[in-house]
Amino acid sequence: MNTINEIINNNNMVSPDSPVVNVNTAYKQQLTPLNKLALWITIKVGSMGFFILIFSWSALWLLWNTLGPKAYRFDPYPAFVLWLFISNLIQLLLMPLIMVGQNLQGIHAEIRAETDFRINQKSEMEIETILLRLEKQNELILEILKKLDSQKQPTNTSNPA
Repeated sequence: MNTINEIINNNNMVSPDSPVVNVNTAYKQQLTPLNKLALWITIKVGSMGFFILIFSWSALWLLWNTLGPKAYRFDPYPAFVLWLFISNLIQLLLMPLIMVGQNLQGIHAEIRAETDFRINQKSEMEIETILLRLEKQNELILEILKKLDSQKQPTNTSNPA
């Protein structure tokens, strides 16, 4: 995995003379298939849909094994050993993937922030150049107006009638 600076500098995303490149596309092209999988899992597991799924599954499991017909209860109250075992397996499998995905999202955010900073610097330099040109134009316009005023003013010759 490339570092943040390598991604930014190698792709010349923002330099004074180059056009701006979409850092999201450049970053996604740098990801390995496993990194893409980790990001996908992080996005899906971090959604309300997944929360509702897990909550519903747990509620149904606990209700069935507490209030269901005794003959059909497969994970007896109060221990719920099978439920705890399956929940722990899910946690053990998902937690490292979520952490990797969050780390990748953090790197992506840093790349975007660095690019935004460089774009802002570039914009500031361009604005300063424009302001200098406007000042020069104002000076030239004032000079032209002064010359026009001096040509317009009538001479003090009086006509004796």
